Amino acid sequence: MTKPCPMPSFDPLKNYEKTRDEIGYVSRKEATLNDYKRIGFKSGLEVHQQLKTKSKLFCRCPAGIYHDHDDYDAEVIRHMRPTLSEMGVYDGTALMEFKTRKEITYRINNETACTYEVDDTPPFPIDPEALEIAICIALAAKMNIVGEVHITRKQYLDGSIPTGFQRSAIISVEGELPLKNKKVRLIQLSLEEDSCREVSDIGHKRIYKTDRLGMPLIETVTYPDCLTPDELAEAAEYIRFLNRSTGEVRTGIGAAREDVNVSCEGGSRVEMKGVAHIKWIPELSHNEAFRQYALLNIRGRLQKMIADPSAWTLKTREITEAETQFHLAPVRTALDRGERVIALNLPGCRGILSHFTQPGHVFADEISDRLKVIACIEKPNMIHSEDIGSNNFNNLFPEVALWLSAAPDDAQIILWGPDEDIPTAIETVEERIRLALEGVPNETRKTFEDGTTIFERVLPGRDRMYPDTDSQPIPVTTEMLERLSRDLPVDISRRFRQMKEWGIPEDAWHYLLSKNLVQLIERIGDELGFNHREVGILIGHRFRSLEGRGRVAEGFSYERLYDLFAFLKKEKLLPPVARLMLPGVVSCQGVPRQTLSGDDSAPEVTPRSSPGVDSSPEQDRQIPHRDDPAPNIGRFTTSGDATSPVPDFAAILAATGFNPLSMNDIKSETEELAKKFATICHNSHMEAAVNWVMGQLHMNAIGTVRLSEVRKEVEGILDQIEVQL
Repeated sequence: MTKPCPMPSFDPLKNYEKTRDEIGYVSRKEATLNDYKRIGFKSGLEVHQQLKTKSKLFCRCPAGIYHDHDDYDAEVIRHMRPTLSEMGVYDGTALMEFKTRKEITYRINNETACTYEVDDTPPFPIDPEALEIAICIALAAKMNIVGEVHITRKQYLDGSIPTGFQRSAIISVEGELPLKNKKVRLIQLSLEEDSCREVSDIGHKRIYKTDRLGMPLIETVTYPDCLTPDELAEAAEYIRFLNRSTGEVRTGIGAAREDVNVSCEGGSRVEMKGVAHIKWIPELSHNEAFRQYALLNIRGRLQKMIADPSAWTLKTREITEAETQFHLAPVRTALDRGERVIALNLPGCRGILSHFTQPGHVFADEISDRLKVIACIEKPNMIHSEDIGSNNFNNLFPEVALWLSAAPDDAQIILWGPDEDIPTAIETVEERIRLALEGVPNETRKTFEDGTTIFERVLPGRDRMYPDTDSQPIPVTTEMLERLSRDLPVDISRRFRQMKEWGIPEDAWHYLLSKNLVQLIERIGDELGFNHREVGILIGHRFRSLEGRGRVAEGFSYERLYDLFAFLKKEKLLPPVARLMLPGVVSCQGVPRQTLSGDDSAPEVTPRSSPGVDSSPEQDRQIPHRDDPAPNIGRFTTSGDATSPVPDFAAILAATGFNPLSMNDIKSETEELAKKFATICHNSHMEAAVNWVMGQLHMNAIGTVRLSEVRKEVEGILDQIEVQL
């Protein structure tokens, strides 16, 4: 019997670099518009934003209360099964999740969950507060509001929702975002319930906690109109600013998440799930587009090497205790754990496993990721014949290739796992190679800060949607729209123009919009008579710096900044004094605020009713009028609790050492300081004298006289008395 030919030498690292250059990958910093045109970059967004309501969306449990991982009263265990859609077919994602055989455990705290969350109680009528906020945001985005709100169900078999489906409703359709150089179209805005927070996901066991479950959030979906990563980030920021301008959304980690849909020319839609920070979006979308471009290159290579894709099949052989020549780590370790070890031969795949996909990633990672997700085999779960790592076992694979009767253009993988997971693992490897022969599979991918992604699940399709027969349609009346339209926030594009007109530096714009502080600057300027630019610089630079360094007390309300300027007006002091007072103001606990004009009362959380029982059913059958807005503030307010303690501004001012001087006092002080300067500095010039005198005066002059006027007066006095320098 003739032995197979020995495998020719192969350098995986050189292949990685060669294929990276082959697709023309460039880093995002080096990329130009032509690079994105060359690969056909196209992207859109799905922005999820939690709403600041008292209750959850379809029950009356309180919203916005969070718990630690181990703070729970009960556990519920479930195994998910797919159901037929309205069209009588199964969704591909549901089938993939069912294949994983996951056991899902939910940690439930009685304070934030009830029997609705586990589908033992029908849904309450939709939270009217959440519905009104969603409509207001849709109106602010100038979208077309639906005539009736219909509740639908969307399957989620990954376990993030105990019922296996999410209730969702389309609120509006069609709109656009006016970016700097283009307009990005909006597809729709939906109101839906949030999912659980994951605690752990190991093997076939996944654990969630339900504190966030059911909280109202909106989803704003754009068309794939963004043709560069920077346009994509700009669109995400615009939606963020728009949502926050209402003052009716939650902020903080996890309150807003972006799903980013990316494709390249010839690729397909891939969803990068739950991007936590907008600043990650450009790098992630850049790398994802090039990953797809790399997969298209892999398809071309495979189609050249595999003559008949339909007849392609891999070959497997089990490595047992008898094959001692292959018992290198980690094979030996897997056998010692009682796991099965399988060698696979992949015909025509030489050079594919080490093909570049993302920075620091190769095609073999695409296989390993799916083994972790679908077969539930924790990493490390495989080694292969084209490993680039320093601790590779490439010297083992020539023997493995001979043992598998491999051809010179084949590649090999050794994988391991529990006996019951091995059939799924082999099927997963074969499926991923077949998908590579087709091009770019539709996927949902998990994102990382370094700009790379890993496989999370098959991208859901329309087959997971079906009507919710437990919920009645909700009419949206003309009267409701007219009432909600009377108090909408100012357009974000108008806010940009205002800040430019006021002369606020551009490096403060993003902060002021993200914190919804532009309207506060407007109120301070219009109502108290201060210069918008001075107020904007103080908040956008000085206050931002203190906040970034952790100098702001917990619970501090931005409304206290308004009170600070009201104090300055009362005392007839100039804005520069606020710069001296600000560190004390933001760190001071102050005294409890009782009633001040312009306050917005903190919402009181309604106690949770017994499961399935509504304490006020009549109220839930209609959309009530919301409380009248507080004077001076209105519905859309700045972030923060307006009932937070008010600092003792007079005491804070005194603590700065400020002692206001009139211009006459300044003149008198200047003459004395000039004489003093002459005794301590005998060889200087007029400018130095002026600077020194200004340094002595400015702390007590800035509150009553403009420093430019003080300097002019000082220069005149020093010139008159002819100081000897």
